[in-house]
Amino acid sequence: MNSRRERNTRAALFDGIEEGGIRASSSYSSREIDEQENDRAIDGLQDRVSLLKRLSGDVHEEVEAHNSVLDRMGNDMDASRGVLSGTMDKFKMVFETKSSRNMFTLVALFVVIFLIIYYLTR
Repeated sequence: MNSRRERNTRAALFDGIEEGGIRASSSYSSREIDEQENDRAIDGLQDRVSLLKRLSGDVHEEVEAHNSVLDRMGNDMDASRGVLSGTMDKFKMVFETKSSRNMFTLVALFVVIFLIIYYLTR
């Protein structure tokens, strides 16, 4: 019985050690599990990186589209500013003439046109 107890204690002490080296049971399997978890984490990170890359590409395209719209709008505003300044110059010339009858006719014409446009768009 004593030899049996000795074998059990010896087996407990040298569990996992085989002749010629360490048995690859518990410690190696935990390493494999850790490597598998690392591989899964790396795959998850690669998926996230590719998603972020696609998103940043989409944001870049959206920014480019908005920049072109803003450029066109700026050019249109410059053109309308030129037209408006020309119209204002013409108004100045009309108002500088001292003819009150012409001024009254012009103001009445603008009011009538404004009212017509207002009722047509309503």
